[in-house]
Amino acid sequence: MATRRGFLAGLAAAALPARMSWAEAGSPAFVAAGREGEGYSLHGLTGQGEDIFRIALPARGHAAAAHPVRAEAVAFARRPGTFAIVLNCVTGKVCHRLTPPEGRQFNGHGVFSADGSVLMTSEVVADVSEGRVGLWEAETYRRIGEWQTGGIGPHDMKLLPGGRLVIANGGIETDPTDRTKLNIDRMQPNLSLLDTEGRIIEQLELDLDLHQNSIRHLATHGDRVAFAMQWEGDPAIAVPQLGVWQPGGAVMLCPPVEAEAFVMQGYAGSIAWTADGARIAITSPRGGAVMLFDGAGAVLSTHRRADICGVAAEGSGFVATDGLGGIWACDERGLRPLAKGGSAWDNHLVSCRV
Repeated sequence: MATRRGFLAGLAAAALPARMSWAEAGSPAFVAAGREGEGYSLHGLTGQGEDIFRIALPARGHAAAAHPVRAEAVAFARRPGTFAIVLNCVTGKVCHRLTPPEGRQFNGHGVFSADGSVLMTSEVVADVSEGRVGLWEAETYRRIGEWQTGGIGPHDMKLLPGGRLVIANGGIETDPTDRTKLNIDRMQPNLSLLDTEGRIIEQLELDLDLHQNSIRHLATHGDRVAFAMQWEGDPAIAVPQLGVWQPGGAVMLCPPVEAEAFVMQGYAGSIAWTADGARIAITSPRGGAVMLFDGAGAVLSTHRRADICGVAAEGSGFVATDGLGGIWACDERGLRPLAKGGSAWDNHLVSCRV
């Protein structure tokens, strides 16, 4: 099995060619996928929601991974996906097209190593939804190996200090052709923590009464992990959609106040954490709401907007996007419109400030 350490040792001996920087791409704050009419595109946005660039995608995108140095973004197809596209965000050129190996499917997310030398992709073995992390060297985007995720249905993944990788294993087995959920009664979501060699060093599982709370999306602050969940159980049961975990410790679940127990309708679509650690936001396109918490998990405020989902940190607050084309500044005081473009924004708003 190829390891990242072995790859980096070989790479260190080679002089890497210079590439254009994010400054040369207009210093976008975020990238986001959107739909315009019958077409799809990836956009670079300023912190004020202004369009810097837009690059066509062949089909609906889900999330993107921004390279930490070069002005490159990898756009991932909506799961289960068969394409990921590496885009030069200065020229708009498609640099590489990634295809998962036979029997694998991309699952919507990926992340670069801290030095940008390796791209790690969220994948499943299509027939059984077993999780894999695909490893691609990030010069020619050649596949160099894969790791197991320690669960089924992995989705989001983030880097922690020291190069450790945390993975949200959603626990849902799906039909590889039509996304039908096959094991709702037997779900076992978890968070898996992998070391730099791909070894699973710790896992978090929810209590049995929450085994149908699929762990989907992640945000980090230092070595703390905030995770957003989507409830697949009885809709009449109110469950938290936010949890916070620090490896080596116990999980902290963060329910809303009782009067807002059903605002999210059991579905958190995206999550972000401010750089100072003081605020966490989760969104629900299903509930048409964004809910803000403090760093200790207490609810600060809830704001309503139809089909709101994408969210990313911006200063001490957030920027959010909705499926109607709106871009919003968000803090405890409410939602303030920033811009309204021609795109119906997809699920995620990804920071380029990596």
